[in-house]
Amino acid sequence: MYRGKTIAVVVPAYNEEGFVGKVIDTMPEYVDRVYVIDDESKDGTWDEIKRYGKKVNKVHEFPKEIEENYDFEQKVIGIKHSKNKGVGGAIKTGYLLAVEDEIDVTAVMGGDAQMDPDNLHLLLDPIVDGKADYAKGNRLMHWKYRQSMTKWRFFGNSLLTFLTKVATGYWKTMDPQNGYTAISKYALRNVGIKNMYEGYGYCNDLLVKLNTKDMIVADVPIEAVYGQEGSDIRYRSYIFKVSAMLAKNFFWRMKTKYLLLDFHPLVFFYFFGAGLTLFGVMMALWSLFRRFSHNEAIFMRGTLSLLVFIMGSMFLMFAMLFDMQNNEHREIQVHE
Repeated sequence: MYRGKTIAVVVPAYNEEGFVGKVIDTMPEYVDRVYVIDDESKDGTWDEIKRYGKKVNKVHEFPKEIEENYDFEQKVIGIKHSKNKGVGGAIKTGYLLAVEDEIDVTAVMGGDAQMDPDNLHLLLDPIVDGKADYAKGNRLMHWKYRQSMTKWRFFGNSLLTFLTKVATGYWKTMDPQNGYTAISKYALRNVGIKNMYEGYGYCNDLLVKLNTKDMIVADVPIEAVYGQEGSDIRYRSYIFKVSAMLAKNFFWRMKTKYLLLDFHPLVFFYFFGAGLTLFGVMMALWSLFRRFSHNEAIFMRGTLSLLVFIMGSMFLMFAMLFDMQNNEHREIQVHE
């Protein structure tokens, strides 16, 4: 236990032979349960996991998805998916088992050994102290933590960070792709884990669900450890898929949080702002078309389209401002 709370760590693993064993071996002593989920790896990952447990048959929640599992009497519980579900799907399995086991705080630590176990307590403290429902690592808060990131990874992370801010309502939270996280039992039970996105964008999706339930999120500066491990992420398709998922989740959050569960006029600011901005762009394109196809004057049409665009942009900025104000007390920044 950690400061009187039971702690579990979910370790998703896909083709992490040579790394997942190190993650298990270096797990802090205060961790009560380690759920290691092999998401149908093609290498020796499962054989590496099997060295840490005793095989039994006890997972009633996922009879069609889990091929093998290990004894719940052991600290390390190895679970093998019968088909690849994605990193979010593997974490979902661990989360649901933590709920079943009544764990107080459940963390996630990747099977690639990029997350330093010595930093786990930094994520646990805001939750154990009752200050947050969810804590996540942040590699972007300090320049020294960004040094080991490639330029392409940093660009993609920055783009998705902005889109995630808009979609989730957590405007101060950075590095939403960071998978080093911890969540309270209360949040895990109430946030709708069974509907969590199962791909690499699971952490972005989870933030949307947390905001809709008015959960408090803590941003914790933690440095990543990059070594010789590979990455299965194809960044171009990843950014596109996650961006599409965030757009869908944005509309769901607006409807659920600001229309169904409560009411806030920022929904209409977003609606009119987006409509006017798009209309302004279309007017500008039409003005250019008429200028080059019929040699018509562009000044009046161009000026009007610019005014419409500016008005729409102002509506959008006011909507974002209202969203920031409504959620500012649901974010805390942890400093070193």
